[in-house]
Amino acid sequence: MPIDPYILALLGTVGVAALLPARGMGADVAGGASTAAVALLFFLYGARLSTREALDGLKHWRLHVTVLACTFLVFPLLGLAAKGLVPYVLTPALYSGFLFLTLVPSTIQSSIAFTSMARGNVPAAICAGSFSSLAGIVLTPLLAAALLGNSGGGFSADSVLKIVLQLLVPFLAGQFLRRWIGGFIARNKKVLGLVDRGSILLVVYTAFSEGMVQGIWHQVTPLRLGALLGVEAVLLAVMLALTWYGAKRLGFGRGDRIAIQFAGSKKSLAAGLPMASVLFGAQASLAVLPLMLFHQMQLMVCAVIAKRRSRDPEDFVTEPSPVERTRTAAGTATRSG
Repeated sequence: MPIDPYILALLGTVGVAALLPARGMGADVAGGASTAAVALLFFLYGARLSTREALDGLKHWRLHVTVLACTFLVFPLLGLAAKGLVPYVLTPALYSGFLFLTLVPSTIQSSIAFTSMARGNVPAAICAGSFSSLAGIVLTPLLAAALLGNSGGGFSADSVLKIVLQLLVPFLAGQFLRRWIGGFIARNKKVLGLVDRGSILLVVYTAFSEGMVQGIWHQVTPLRLGALLGVEAVLLAVMLALTWYGAKRLGFGRGDRIAIQFAGSKKSLAAGLPMASVLFGAQASLAVLPLMLFHQMQLMVCAVIAKRRSRDPEDFVTEPSPVERTRTAAGTATRSG
């Protein structure tokens, strides 16, 4: 299965933070740069999203409600169920990171890429990922405050305000300025993509540097990491099955089911890392470890699934959904009557 080169860059950044952590004045500079980079990242997200696409996507509200329910309801319930694994399988610190992983919004780029590869409903994936990211700016810290309590490093209204100012305000600014800078962004996608990834690498370096200075890595053993990977594999398998077969039971066609599966079963590293740095403080490096591992796992597994879906026969790809068949049958019966 493919290994994303970006994950190698993330691991390399963790290694640099372990060998050369930022301290003192350097830590302050890195923290300020990290905050600015994340604000720029969400500004670019806002500038890329077409307002017309977002409004058109609202028409497909059943699909978006399904994705949001998977992301912010089913995932957290599974995370709460995993509390029974503490302390036998997961340590309390790793469980806090695992539960935080289940509260993070869905991805945008990879959901779109895999939906396109599998010949699914790409516009629906664009809107579903975007709506999830916007909802997560508010829902993730609120859910973390309710479910994690003081184990997350102390949640407060101030934490929520910081996230809104760092993520939502830049996003809205990007939306406002899109009519003037949208063309420039479209022409420089590759360069701005490097800005995206560089921002996340800076956040990772800052978080893991602080973790090294605080000396928290003695809490994690190879055996515990292996157990964490096993738990996350089960979580991903359950969500992939629920999103695919659950969407079928709800009457969605193949294209919509693909969008629901890829948008409803994944978690965003880009959104989760800056939120964790605000919510967990010095414990952020350990808190984001489950999210980093899950991110790579979901990319590898979903790449395989998308390739298999792309080989579906053409008649299956164009097969109408159960809802469409019901409407067609009703129309035929009305005409014949």
